[in-house]
Amino acid sequence: MAAGTDRGRLLELLRALSFERRQVVLSSGATSDFYIDCKKTALTAEGHWLVGRLLLERLLLLTPRPVGAGGLTLGADPLASAVSMASWLAGQPVHAFLVRKEPKGHGTGQWLEGRTNFGNGDPVAVLEDVVTTGASTLKAIERAEAEGLLVVGVLALVDRQEGGREAIEGRGLKLSALYTRQDFIPG
Repeated sequence: MAAGTDRGRLLELLRALSFERRQVVLSSGATSDFYIDCKKTALTAEGHWLVGRLLLERLLLLTPRPVGAGGLTLGADPLASAVSMASWLAGQPVHAFLVRKEPKGHGTGQWLEGRTNFGNGDPVAVLEDVVTTGASTLKAIERAEAEGLLVVGVLALVDRQEGGREAIEGRGLKLSALYTRQDFIPG
């Protein structure tokens, strides 16, 4: 499939499986009249493949080229897995990492799963399913940087356009989102 066709198909899946028009309370505490649960799409076989392929395509445009991709659990978990798998199949391996919301309660007490696959200063991309205010993205960036990784960009499936881009770009990083709220709510 061509990238444009893949992008259109992923949007079809997100609209059919992940998008709902209803009142919800978002993780930011704000209320909204729509909700996008990308995991419903990213955890299907087709969705997983499309997410990995399309995010990898964006990741390979970042400079320096990331050797890792990950983000805050649980939203970024299937994205990191999909990108890592797609990168291996493309012959351009990118390792996944996961940022815990709390440090591991036993053993090493680590915040980052997969950290041993990277050296200090290695470039990585932070992944996000849906960006709203950017708070969870900023937390993932801070944790990755505290672990000695160099965050070179942020990739998202959806930008709700509610201040997250500005918060991320205020940190000097570029946000590249596959879709925006207009792809779900035209007008």
